[in-house]
Amino acid sequence: MSKKIVIIGGVAGGATAATRLRRLSEEDEIVLFEKGPYISFANCGLPYHVGKVIKEREDLLLQTPEGMSAQYNLDIRVLSEVLEVHPEDHKVIVKNQETGETYEENFDKLIISTGAKAIIPQIPGLSNAKNVFTLRNIPDMDKIKAHISKFNIKTATVIGGGFIGLEMMENLVELGLNVQLVEMSPQVMPNIDIELAQMLHSQINMHGVKLLLNNGLKSFHDNGMKIELNDGQILDTDMTILSIGVVPENSLAKDANIELGFKGAIKVDRQMRTNYADIYAIGDVIEVEDAVSGLPTNIPLAWPANRQGRLVADVINGMEAEYTGTQGTSVAKVFELTVAGTGNSERLLKSQGIEYEVIHIHPNSHAGYYPGASPIALKLLFGRKDGKIFGAQAVGVEGVEKRIDVIATAMKFGAKAPDLAKIELSYAPPYSSAKDPVNMLGDTADNMMREKVSTFQWSEISDLKAAGAYFLDVREDFELATGFIEGGIQIPLNQLRDRLNELPKDQTIYVYCQVGARGYNAARILMQEGFEVKNLDGGYKTYKNSKYQLRNITFKSENLDKPKTSQTFNGEDIELDACGLQCPGPILKVKENIDKMELGQRLNIKASDFGFAADIENWAKATGNTVIKNEIEGNKIVATVLKGKENPDEVLKALSKISEGTMTTTPKGATIVLFSGDLDKALASMIIATGAASFGKEVTIFCTFWGLNLLKKNVKIKKKGIAKLFDIMLPSQANQMPISKMNMAGMGSAMIKEVMKQKNVDALPIMIEKAHQLGVKFVACTMSMDIMGIDKVELFDWVEYGGVATFIGDSEEANMQLFI
Repeated sequence: MSKKIVIIGGVAGGATAATRLRRLSEEDEIVLFEKGPYISFANCGLPYHVGKVIKEREDLLLQTPEGMSAQYNLDIRVLSEVLEVHPEDHKVIVKNQETGETYEENFDKLIISTGAKAIIPQIPGLSNAKNVFTLRNIPDMDKIKAHISKFNIKTATVIGGGFIGLEMMENLVELGLNVQLVEMSPQVMPNIDIELAQMLHSQINMHGVKLLLNNGLKSFHDNGMKIELNDGQILDTDMTILSIGVVPENSLAKDANIELGFKGAIKVDRQMRTNYADIYAIGDVIEVEDAVSGLPTNIPLAWPANRQGRLVADVINGMEAEYTGTQGTSVAKVFELTVAGTGNSERLLKSQGIEYEVIHIHPNSHAGYYPGASPIALKLLFGRKDGKIFGAQAVGVEGVEKRIDVIATAMKFGAKAPDLAKIELSYAPPYSSAKDPVNMLGDTADNMMREKVSTFQWSEISDLKAAGAYFLDVREDFELATGFIEGGIQIPLNQLRDRLNELPKDQTIYVYCQVGARGYNAARILMQEGFEVKNLDGGYKTYKNSKYQLRNITFKSENLDKPKTSQTFNGEDIELDACGLQCPGPILKVKENIDKMELGQRLNIKASDFGFAADIENWAKATGNTVIKNEIEGNKIVATVLKGKENPDEVLKALSKISEGTMTTTPKGATIVLFSGDLDKALASMIIATGAASFGKEVTIFCTFWGLNLLKKNVKIKKKGIAKLFDIMLPSQANQMPISKMNMAGMGSAMIKEVMKQKNVDALPIMIEKAHQLGVKFVACTMSMDIMGIDKVELFDWVEYGGVATFIGDSEEANMQLFI
């Protein structure tokens, strides 16, 4: 017997259901109502037409009502809005938006595919703003394009950093606009975790977008030309795109007493049936089961809507079918980067109280020796006891979605985390490595579940530092220029076996390298020698990514001239292709080349790791060289490093003077070794240090033996043996140091402090703080600390730690050296 099936809403879910219904039955009458003019369009392509990446508007129109009606024998009625649903009477009330006519339509089966609608909060000033838009359909897209064209827009603001917000941001940049993105949470892309999102933040800043996190839209002013944020900041804007998020378009269901669930989404069973037997719902409007946790959720993505459209047609036609949940597998483009994920994030697992393990790796997208390889940051979350895969995330230039799709498939069919090592994946140098990154995740998970290694996370480092944890850096010397965890010691991996006697066996050793692999090797060595060890998951690179600080972007006037740089340098340029090299490979190659070059020569580098952009800046600063170019070209970082500190013009002048014998190079720093524990000598060191820093010198104070008292912050900890005796004899903070002459049981110190107060001279603790603020570097001698039993917990948090090599390194850059 034929049925009359009414569908409310087209696009992904409704259109798919209609065509599948017809393929299964030629007899049924199928009526599809769509309140807009378009029945099937590429919703996800809208931002890319705004940015002129998709040139032709017609390319977004997948099916016309006429073409679809003819091909599938469907009764398609566009510009027809369903106003009411009457479940008991099996009828809907429809309004023809062209004629204004209202009429009834009966049904045997009803499918609700009304989708989601943009969140538009009640914002003061919004009603007067004529330059504020949302983007959900073709007419929205047309309005945005027309406004940009008509009003010669220069600055655009996007509110919200989800999928649509990021796509709009990128495409507005493609148009040459100044773009600012405001996001209320601490990160963009809420379905991934913060340490990966930070990679997106860096990329967004690199393209000149002003990114404002932890901030929200408070109000509009001047007819939308100014935006006030929650923190009181005022932004100028020519137009604003609201991309705060979406909610299920549930008004019809709610009025019809159809049961609602998570966030107002329609509750359905696994056959997409509502609480009324003949009414079904699909797509963004429904509640689904989280495939990982089994909890109800709402995930507005295209694949679930398409899948549910096919499935509901099967159910209506008596076929066995069920929807078993949504993993939330997704992918997005953020400039050169691809970001993808599946399953639950770490943040979501924590909120649900689920125990989990984490793996971070940074493999290349394909064989490093084949041109064009680039790193992928991959994260896997899995069950601590049973190895169940909870989720995965990835960020990189290429090969990102491929790996996430493999893991999503493995999850769907119940594979455990170690099973990822067993998956046989295709390999050729242009596409992958003999051991694919997915296999690497499986091997690492296997090691963890077999207790071959114990890990700690980047997020634990701050607490571990505060607790005085013992950090062991097994990287090479040249890598330290890109950053390190303060307070640790460094023993390169290839020296570790010969220096085991330097390590403590009475506390946990927290070992780390650049990306985790050498740290794992170090951990295996130490564990087999009886040490308690944990390896930093994902290495220093993951930690460094997580600590990215947003840049302060200032939009420049069109008429500002770019700074002119001399194009004449000493000697020939050296070209370096560092693409495909695993971190720290690019920096190592830079160092090797710079070491061979002459002062004033330039090194031109190409690298496929976007983290290299920050690394080369830090390395050049630490090694006395100059970055004169550092930008994105295509999918690569292209940088130019000048050997030497001066800018190009100054280098040429210096070289000419040196060749004429009229000039010698002079270091500009100052180093002070403070080994005295006397108040007056400490005061003298601080007066000299602050004065030198005020004149622009880079000042280092190396505190050793009694001079370590300068760095104490008045913290009492329990000590034993010789350390306890030293503790009794030594002052607990700088302000309790004695004077060198006539201390008189502390009276002399008190007299000096009183005179200083009368003469309006800062007390020693204030001098120390001011010196720190001026950039004076305070280094505590670790050898002296060990001898005198002084713990890091007793010293100021900003103190750096080192030995004689640290002092010698700074002394080489100094033209003033004092021993006090």
